[in-house]
This record gives sequence, structure tokens and C-alpha cells, in this order.
Amino acid sequence: MSLSSTCWPEKELHLSHLLFLCILQLEMEKMTKVSTISGRTMFCHLDAPANAISVCRDASQVVVAGRNIFKIYGLEEDGFVERLNLRVGRKPSLNFSCADVMWHQMEENLLATAATNGAVVTWNLARPCRNKQEQLFTEHKRTVNKVCFHPTEVNMLLSGSQDGFMKCFDLRKKESVSTFSGQSESVRDVQFSMKDYFTFAASFENGNVQLWDIRRPDRYERMFTAHTGPVFCCDWHPEDRGWLATGGRDKMVKVWDMSTNRVKEIYCVQTIASVARVKWRPEQRYHLATCSMMVDHNIYVWDVRRPFIPFATFEEHKDVTTGIVWRHQHDPCFLLSGSKDSTLYQHMFKDASRPVDRANPEGLCFGLFGDLAFAAKESLMTGDVGRKTYPGGDRRYPIFFFKKPDVTAQFAQVSSALSVFESEAGSSVGMDWFINTAQSYLLSGKPFAELCEHNAQVAKKLNRLQESTTWTMLRIMFSEPANPSLSTNHNLNKSGNLPLVNSFSMKEMSAALNERNKENRQDNIHSLETNLNNNDENEETEGSEGQAEYLFGDAELDDDDLYSMEHDNQAAEEPEYLLPQEAFPLRHEIMDHPSAPEPVQEKPESPHVSGSEAENTCLTPMESISLISVSQLLFSPHLPPKFFCPIVKEMLCYYAEQGDVQMAVSVLIVLGDRIRKEIDELMQEHWYMSYIDLLQRFELWNVSNEVIKLSTCGAIMCLNQASTTLHINCSNCKRPMSNKGWICDRCHQCASVCAVCHHVVKGLFVWCQGCSHGGHLEHVMEWLKQSKHCPAGCGHLCEYT
Repeated sequence: MSLSSTCWPEKELHLSHLLFLCILQLEMEKMTKVSTISGRTMFCHLDAPANAISVCRDASQVVVAGRNIFKIYGLEEDGFVERLNLRVGRKPSLNFSCADVMWHQMEENLLATAATNGAVVTWNLARPCRNKQEQLFTEHKRTVNKVCFHPTEVNMLLSGSQDGFMKCFDLRKKESVSTFSGQSESVRDVQFSMKDYFTFAASFENGNVQLWDIRRPDRYERMFTAHTGPVFCCDWHPEDRGWLATGGRDKMVKVWDMSTNRVKEIYCVQTIASVARVKWRPEQRYHLATCSMMVDHNIYVWDVRRPFIPFATFEEHKDVTTGIVWRHQHDPCFLLSGSKDSTLYQHMFKDASRPVDRANPEGLCFGLFGDLAFAAKESLMTGDVGRKTYPGGDRRYPIFFFKKPDVTAQFAQVSSALSVFESEAGSSVGMDWFINTAQSYLLSGKPFAELCEHNAQVAKKLNRLQESTTWTMLRIMFSEPANPSLSTNHNLNKSGNLPLVNSFSMKEMSAALNERNKENRQDNIHSLETNLNNNDENEETEGSEGQAEYLFGDAELDDDDLYSMEHDNQAAEEPEYLLPQEAFPLRHEIMDHPSAPEPVQEKPESPHVSGSEAENTCLTPMESISLISVSQLLFSPHLPPKFFCPIVKEMLCYYAEQGDVQMAVSVLIVLGDRIRKEIDELMQEHWYMSYIDLLQRFELWNVSNEVIKLSTCGAIMCLNQASTTLHINCSNCKRPMSNKGWICDRCHQCASVCAVCHHVVKGLFVWCQGCSHGGHLEHVMEWLKQSKHCPAGCGHLCEYT
């Protein structure tokens, strides 16, 4: 009796253990049963654009969520079949307006959605009523961007919101159990780790990625800057569980190794648009799928080992793809996607296009300092004629080699060879002129004429004569008219040459001459023609209210001939002909090349005309060799600035096409509204972005910031308005600082104390993102030259980059 009683519990425990193993085995077979999944490339039209999609555990159903749609579709052989509409009620609330949706991978009836009103909602499909909503959490104050179930814990749900907080919910309770503050403007994605039960990753608007332990909500375990803009998505690798893929607005996908003591970037993929979603491909270690947030509608599958061209492309969508998910976690052949074009697609991987089949194996690129790189097929790179090697040896080397075909990654095997040609030291292709010009140009702060004159001198000193001449011409064309109070002595130089009419005023010259000869108010027009070289009268006729205009000829004229005008010759001339009151009436429209009038012969007794010249001399309106008086202005002596706008536009386009965006942008800023409306805004934005990119590549940060500030393009000005909020923790107690000052409310210590000199920092402050200690920029740089440890003595290995 005692024996049986002691043996029965052990037998019962053994049977229960076997039963548990059988159930577990059945569940694993059910999850890994991929052979039953079949289908083709197919799609269906949705009632509204989709924001997110998710698949159930057995890959038989997909849920589609958006602002105006929340439905479940069945995946059949012939297509999608609508199974359930979760938007019920006459007036659906904002709880149905979904930004994200997640189907639990352990509980097939459990869903969670992130609402645009800040609510986190769970849905139980097993409820017998029409309304499947089970729980509602309204703790977030702004839109919830992401929800994520724990991979092994049924009742654990994580959310990330626009308010900068992450919350962990226990579905058995009515409120969150933990709140995590990322000290950032917005949380864009949260993902539980598949390696560590307690760890999750979060990506933020400020470009940082943080790792948290759900047991410690007061402080993150690790933080690093992943991208140079917002990080929109992240995804843990299903096999190499230390790998984390991130995608951001900088158009990059990066793979990080989180298993080491220090986070290490191991792969980087450059895309053509902001990355909105990233998902690792099942059963393929190096493959991941991405879609873009704007501009690009395609879905790309990348091999991270060859990041410059997609492994495969799905091009079915006509608008931006908003959600992607692999149909089964062990099947790499089917990909589901939703889009703003209100379609739901199932993509068959064998139907994807392969961009590598259309790739060009040749390439050409200029380096920043004039080096030239050229890649081509090795069969074309057999000769060495005309190739100049580097001083250190031959720098031509193959970058792609033939390798054994890999069944899992059937990339086309292309072999190219790369040659690099170095520019000679001090050659004209160097970029010193660009740096000096960017640092010396003045773009604002002075009058227009002074800016043009200064920039012209800068270009001239750098031996850029064409640019110098351009600045001078811009000053002449767009400057205000000269001051009429200037002395007329400046208008006649010692050589007797006369400047352009519209570059000086003749008013005072006319007034002075009128004082000397008031008695000759009415002149004979023939007298004017016969005394062209000795008449110093420059006056206005009766009835004229405007300023006189003067036409100068091309013939040479000495000062003595101009001012030695005798009035004794007037007695020998013919009777005077009085000018009419209306002066010279226009007989025809003024042309650019008027025909010459009938020749008017001068008298042979004129002291300046010889006998032979008297027979041949004739006068045209632009060939007279002295001054003639016009009673009324026929046109303004100063051309309006709009007259030059088409020419300046062509000039700016010429500089931009030649690659000199520096000149194009500088002139655009200095001229301002004079020319800005004449040029397409998209073209201006392209010039600005190209110039700012060059400035940042040369680390000319101050000049780049000035160009952004002076720009009037909205897309350029917003570059200085992103992530302007600075969240600071106290270096002493590690608590968040208030926005009222630099004194911590908890420990009453100043947060801006230099760890080296122990004085308050009032200028540039630099701090370590790992330990939060910092100080004066110069002091920290000097300290880190001697030691890698934190100057505050915390033991952290700090690094200044």
C-alpha cells in the first residue's frame, strides 16, 4: 500500500510531463508547418487606405487597420476573403482610428491596436457579441505609434507614443504596470528582444535607440545614436538574436550587433527614401525587407552584404507602402503589404523583379579632393595605358570577386575592377578655393553694393576671375542709381573718355551751362550740326520739364577740342531755324538698329571739317562725336532690375550645371527677392541641398547653418527646426532636469559643472551620452588626449568624436 502510494505521484508526474511535451510538440509542428502554405501573387481592394497589417499565428488570416478601416481577411488559394469587420456601431469612436495593429503570436484570438487619439485597445475575437473590444487604456496623451506583444508572455503588451513615453501593460489589470521615459520628443517603434526575456528596444525622433529592462523603468540600459534623423523603425533578427536593424529618415538601414560590450554597426544599406518599415526575411540570415515613408512606392528586399543594389523588388503598389509583414515566420516566399492606394497584396517572391539583372557594371565618380575612381568589367581593364598610380603603389584593385554560388542568396555574380586616379598636389581640381570662398563670402549684413564688391574681391584674390566679374556686373545691374550730387569732374577722365550715360547725372552740367548762355535759349538745329565739336552748351529747350539726355559717339575727342568752343563762328552761319515748342516729334518707333538718316553736309568753313571730309561726313543718332540736346526724355536713363532677371537666371543655371552650386546659391541669397521669384522653387531647393551637403562634407558647419538661416525655401528652413528640444538629466542624481534652469529640483546641484575644472560652464558644454558627465569643450578635449576614463571618476570610458 505504501509502495503504490509513493509510486503513483511519480507516475502521474511522468505522464503529465509527457502530455506537456506532446502538446508542445503539436504546437511547434503547427507553427512550423510551412508546407501547407501555398498561393500566388494576388491583391484585393480595401475600403480605405491601410496604416498597418499583421498576420495571425497560423498564417491563415491578416488584419488590416487604418483611420477608416479595421477588418480581418482570410488568405485563400484564390484570393482574399473578408472574414470580420471590427468597426461596429453607428458612430465609431476614435478608438477605431488605428496607427498600428499587432496580432498575438501565442493567443490566436487576441489583437492590440494603437489609436490616433492616444488609446491602446485590445480586441478578443472569441467574444460572442459584435463588439470585440476587450480593454481600453487611455494613459498616453498623444498618438500611439506602436504596440508590441511579448513573444512568450501572453498578458504583456508594450506601447510607444508621440508623447515620448513607453508603457508596459498587464492585460489582467486595468492600467499600466510600468512607464518608461525616453526623454525624447516621440517614440516611433518598440520591439521586444527574442534573446532576452526582459529587454526591449525603442527608437526615437532624435535619432537615438535605447535598450530597456522591463524590470527597471527608471533608466535605460544602453543608448546610442543610430541615425542623423528620426529612427522610424527597428526589428530584431529572428536567428542572430544580437542583431538589431534600424531604419530612419536619413535613407539608411543599419544593422547593429548588440551582443558586444559596445554597440557596433556591422552593415549599412543606403536607400533612396526615408525608411518607414524594416522586417527580417525568415530563413535568410542576411535578407531584410524595407518600404519607404514617402516618394518611393516599391518594397525592397536587401542582402545586407551587398547594400548598393536591392536583391529583389516588388513594384505592384501605386502609392506609399504603409505596412509589410512576412506571411509565416518560417516561410521566406510570401510577403504581405498594405498601402495608401487602398490595396492589400500578397507577393510571391519568385515573381519579384531582380534589379541586379539590369545593373551596369561600370561606374565613374569624382572624389571630394579631385581623385577620380572608375570601375568597369575586368575584361575591359586589361591595359595600363594612361593610368597614373598612387605614390604608395598600385591602387587598382578588384572590389567584387567571383565566389561560389550560394543557394540561399542567388545574387548574380558580377566582377568589376576599380581604378583610382590621384590628382596632383596643387592642381586646379583641388577644393581649397571652395573652402576659402565659403568662409570669406559675405551673404548678408551689409548693403547690396558692398556685398557684391566684397565678394568680387574675394573671388579675384582666389584667381576666380569669371566669378569676380559676375559679382561686379550684378552690382552694376541691380544697384541704385548714382548720387546726382557727385561732381561732374568725375565723369570725365584724363584721357577724354566718357562713361556710360546711365552711370552718372548730367543735371548739374546742364545747370552750369545754362547760367553762361541764357541768351541762346533758342538755337538753330542746323547750327547744332555744324558746331558739334566746339559747342559747350548743354541746356534744356523751352517747354521741356525733363532732364536732358546725351548721346556720345565713338570718335576720339580731345579735352581741348571739347572746351575750346568759340562763339565767333556763329556770325558766319546761315539764318537760324527756331525749334518748335514740342521739340523733336517721334516719326517712327525707336529700333535697335535704326537706319541712318539722310546725310547732312557740314560747311567747308567749319574749323573741324576738311574739304574731303565735308563730302563724306554724315551723322547718325549713335555716331555723333559731341553733345546734342534733347528737350524731352525718350526713355529712362536707368534700366529696371527686371530687365536683367532673365539673363541672371540663365547665368545661375549655367553655374549650377557646371557644378558650381556655391556661386548659384550665394548669388541667390544676395539678390534675394530681386531674382528669387524668377526661379522654380524645386530648382532652388536642389541647389541649396547640394551646397549644404558640400559644406557639411567639408565640416563647414557654421557656413552651412548660415545658408540654412538665409534660405527662404520651406524645405531648407525646416532643417534647423527639427529636434530642437534638448532633454537633460542631472549628472549627479540622474533625474530629468526641469526646463526652468540649470539647478536640479531634487539634489539642488548645478548640472553644467565642468568635471575637469569644477566651474560652471557658461559657454560650449560637451557631455558624454554614456555617463552624462561633461564640461568645457577645451578642457574635455585636453583630458581625453591623456586618458580615456571619465574625468568625474565614475570609471566610464568616454570618447569625444
